[in-house]
Amino acid sequence: MERTAVILNEKNRGEIQLFSDDNKAGKMDISLSGDLLTVYHTEVDEIYNGKGFAKILLNKLVSYARENNMKIVPLCPYVHAQFKHHPEEFQDVWYKK
Repeated sequence: MERTAVILNEKNRGEIQLFSDDNKAGKMDISLSGDLLTVYHTEVDEIYNGKGFAKILLNKLVSYARENNMKIVPLCPYVHAQFKHHPEEFQDVWYKK
C-alpha cells in the first residue's frame, strides 16, 4: 500500500514523501513562497523502478497545489518534462514566467 505525505519545515521547505508499506520509496524536494510551489528534484529508490511511483509523487504535487490554489514552478527535470508532454492536464497549476 502506497501513501504520500507533505512535510514542510518552518521555512516552508521540505518534501513530498512516498511510502510503500512502511518503507520510504521516494520523494520530491519542494519549497513554498506565497502562492508558488517550487519542485526541485524527484527521486524514487531504484528497487521501485517501473512501478509508477514518480507519477504518484507528481499526482500528489499537483493535487496539493490545486487544493491550496498554488502554481507549480517545475525546476525538476521530471516534472518539467511531464508538464511539457501533457500541458492540457497541468495548465491550471503550471507557473510560466
